[in-house]
Formats: sequence, structure tokens, C-alpha cells
Amino acid sequence: MLMTLTVSALNEQIKSLLEESFSRVLVEGELSRITFHNSGHIYFTLKDSSSSLSAVMFRGNASKLKFRLEEGMKVVIDGAITLYKPRGAYQINCFSIEPSGQGALAVAYEQLKLKLSNQGYFDTQRKKSLPQFPSKITLITSETGAALQDMLRVANRRYRALEIDIYDVLVQGESAASSIANAIKIADAKEYDIIVIGRGGGSLEDLWAFNKEIVADAIFYAKTPIVSAVGHEIDWMISDFVADLRAPTPSAAMEMILPDTNELYLSLDGLTTQFTERLSNKIATRKQAVLYLKNLYAQHSVEKLLEQKKEEITKLKNDFTHTIAFKLQGYEKDMLSLKQRFPQAIDTTLNIAQHQLLSLKKMLESNNPKYKNKKGFAQIVKESKVVALSSLEVDDIFEAQSDMFVVRAKVLQKEKIK
Repeated sequence: MLMTLTVSALNEQIKSLLEESFSRVLVEGELSRITFHNSGHIYFTLKDSSSSLSAVMFRGNASKLKFRLEEGMKVVIDGAITLYKPRGAYQINCFSIEPSGQGALAVAYEQLKLKLSNQGYFDTQRKKSLPQFPSKITLITSETGAALQDMLRVANRRYRALEIDIYDVLVQGESAASSIANAIKIADAKEYDIIVIGRGGGSLEDLWAFNKEIVADAIFYAKTPIVSAVGHEIDWMISDFVADLRAPTPSAAMEMILPDTNELYLSLDGLTTQFTERLSNKIATRKQAVLYLKNLYAQHSVEKLLEQKKEEITKLKNDFTHTIAFKLQGYEKDMLSLKQRFPQAIDTTLNIAQHQLLSLKKMLESNNPKYKNKKGFAQIVKESKVVALSSLEVDDIFEAQSDMFVVRAKVLQKEKIK
């Protein structure tokens, strides 16, 4: 006869049976309906094409995940089957989760890379330029690592005029990421020209601190230019993408950011030679220009102009002297001719003048009333003016003048002789 059990008792027996039979299982499936609870637990469903299984990953194990669970991701779960007695529902308690077909770190790397890329962490326009001649830099690395010695050796060889500070940090392990991020924040608050973060080569797990989001954030928000020099040339960390400059190795970082003193000396020698040649060329050119200006000034100087004016005056003086001499020669000839013709011309002129004077004398005598003494002739004067007889009118008063007498009369009648 079967024993009657309570629901709780039955669930307890089932729980014991399940947990003893399936204390460790590996299950592959696709993630669905993922819930990240405030407590830190993760609840989700694991399914395949025909079945589904509830799953939980408690906070302790969830904190060890290397990647973030995403909807539709295919994973392999290492866990145990348990029964939740209050509901009589069984589920798988996940101890660890790995991506199906690839490592958890690889998935975590790609997830964070995509996330930060979408947020603009890798944009080239936000990257800061590094100074060509830094005077003070800091190295964030392990003091006991070979990478530090490599960087110091290269710096000492290339550019000794440099102040270097070292921040000793953890470069691997669980606390490495926070150690590196804190060092970046402290160094960024000081006046460094460049911050270099790095370490030597190692496995992906060894280098993982440089793939953490906390380190990416510290690099992204820093105001000081940052160089990421982690691992070997084939290793690409998240810090490499976010940093202002990525160096393939720590020693290569120093080669890239520091000028070579020997090359500087050579460059200075070359610049000195170029400067000397250019200066010499410019001096020669300026000398030619000064000489040209000097000649030009000599041609147009006051002394030159005075000399030209003196020459012009001398020429004019000579020309004037020659002209006057020529004119005088001409005048001498003319004077000789005049001298020869002058007596005859004087005689002719005097004869003509005498004839004219005689003619004028006769005319004066003929017109002077004093000499007009013919009987019956008198000069008619009206209002002190000599007038013609024909101009008198009836009742006009006039005077009849001769050389000895004046008769005042009045016109009584005027008639024209026919």
C-alpha cells in the first residue's frame, strides 16, 4: 500500500533525487529572457529547438563572469540541477558559463570593444596630439617588470633631457585594472606632458587588466595625452584603441614619443648649415641691393644733380656767348652797312622833312585868319566855335572875325544862291 505524501514531502524527495543524480552537468543551449537582478543574481532560460530550462546564476558566481550574457547567445553551462520547493519547479544552478565555440575572454573583449566604439571612445577626432619635445613624462607599470627597464634604457639612450616619474601598479590579476585606473587619474591631475601605460607580453589572461572598462574610462576622460604600450605587436588591447597613441611594445613607445638626441644634433648641424647658407645668400643679395641703391643714389643725388645743373649752366653760358658773338658779328656788319648808308639816309630824311615843314607852313598861313586879309573875307564864329555860313539859321547871333576886327550880328534872313 502506497504512503500518502504531502506536497512538501514529495518535493523534498524529488529535490534530493535530482540533486544527487545531477550534482554536476554540462548543458549547451541558447540564452533567453535574461534578467539581471538588483541582488546581483542572474535569471534566464536556457533553450534549444524543442525544450527550455530555467536557470539561475547566483551573485558569487556571476561576479566571476568574463563577459556579459546576451539574448540569443549560445553557451555551455557548468552547473547542478536543483528544485525550488515552493513552486515545485526545477532549474539549473550555474557555476560557470562559457561561450559555445569560443573563449569567454574573447567574447568579453568583442562586447566591450563594440560598446566603447558606439560610445565614441575610439574616435580619432578626440585623440590628443603628443608634444614633439616632452620635458616630463610618467610611466604607469610594474616596477619589477622587464618593460620598465626596457623603457628606461631607450629613454636614456635617446633623450636624456627628460624627467621621468614612475607609478608602480599591478599589471595582472583581479585588482590590476583598478590599480591602473587609479594611477591614471592621479597622474592626470599633475602636469605631465605624456602618460605611458604598459607591460610586457603574456597570455590574454595576463594582459586582461588593459581590456577592462574601468581602464578605458580612465584613459578616455584623461586630459593628458596617453600612450598604450601593452604586450607584443600582435596584441591589441582595449586600452590601445582608446589611447591617443598605441605602441606595439613598451620600448617602441619610447622610440615613438621621444626624439633621438643624435638625430637632433644632426638636424641642428643641418639647420645650422642651411641657416648659414641662407644667411650668406641673403647678405649677398642685400649687398647687391645696397650697391644698386648706392649707384642709383649716386645718379640721382643732390651732388649729381648740382653737377648736371652746373654742366647745363656752362653749356647755356657757352651757347649764349656763341650766340651773342654771332649776333654781334651780324650787328657789326649791319652797323657797317648802316654807317655807310646813314649820311645819305639823314640827308634824304632831312630834305623830306624840310619839304613837309614848308608845306605845313604854307597851309598854316593859308588857314590862319591873320593871314587871310583879302577884302570881303571873314571867319564865322558861333558860340566860340568856327562854323560854316550854311549852318546859321534866322535869328542866330554870330560873330564875323578877321585878323583885326570882330563884328557881332544877327541873321535876319537866310536864302540860298541859285
